[in-house]
Amino acid sequence: MASHPESKRILVIDVGGSNIKLIATGIEKRLKIPSDPDLTAAQLVEQVLDVTSHWKYDVISLGCPCACRNNRPVRNPHNLGKGWKDFDFEAAFQLPTKVINDATMQAIGCYEGGTMLFLGFGTGLGTTLIKDGTAIPLEGGHLPYRKKQSFEDYVGKTGFARLGVEKWNTHVQRVIKTLRLAFNADDVVLGGGNAKLIEHLPPHTRRVNNHAALTGGFRMWDHQW
Repeated sequence: MASHPESKRILVIDVGGSNIKLIATGIEKRLKIPSDPDLTAAQLVEQVLDVTSHWKYDVISLGCPCACRNNRPVRNPHNLGKGWKDFDFEAAFQLPTKVINDATMQAIGCYEGGTMLFLGFGTGLGTTLIKDGTAIPLEGGHLPYRKKQSFEDYVGKTGFARLGVEKWNTHVQRVIKTLRLAFNADDVVLGGGNAKLIEHLPPHTRRVNNHAALTGGFRMWDHQW
C-alpha cells in the first residue's frame, strides 16, 4: 500500500457493481461487503459506518462508479440503485470526504508519470486519463462502438457473458488500440475484475490488481491530487 500523510487517518471506499472494498490507515487487511443493483447512496453510508464502527479515521476517499463533480456524483451509477446523483457524502459521513470516479481513483493508484490511460474492465468499462500529474476522468466506456452499442456493452460484464472469452478478448484488443490512439497515451494500464482474463497485453500496456484503487484513495489526500 502506498504511503500517505500521517497527519490524516484515511478511510478508503471503493464502490463496485459487485462489491464494496474498504481499508483505512493502520488496517492491514481490506474488508469487502457485497453491493447490488438496488444499493442507494444512503444505504452505502449506513453499511460503511456499521462495518467500520471500530476503525478510527479523520477523512474519507470514495470511488464511485459514475461521473463525479465537486465531490458529488452527477448521475446515478448504471449498475447500482437510485439516490446517488448530487448526494452529499461529506454531510452524511460528517467528515471531510473526497468523491471521485472509481476508475480515476484506481488510475491515481498506479500512475507512474507521463500520459497514462487507465481502462477498468469490470462490471462496465472505466476510463481515466492522467497527463503530467493531472487526472482527467472520462466516460469513454459509454461512447458508441458497434451496432448502436457502446464500448462498455462489448467489453463490460454483460459483453463477456454474451460473447464468451475468445470473442470478448478480440474486442478488448480493438478497444485498447482505439482508445490509446484517441488519447495519445504512452502508457496504458488495465485494471478491474476482468483484466486478468485479457490474454495478450499490447506493447506499452500493463495490468494492475484492484488494490491500486485503495492505494489511489490514500494518494488522494497528498497535495499533488
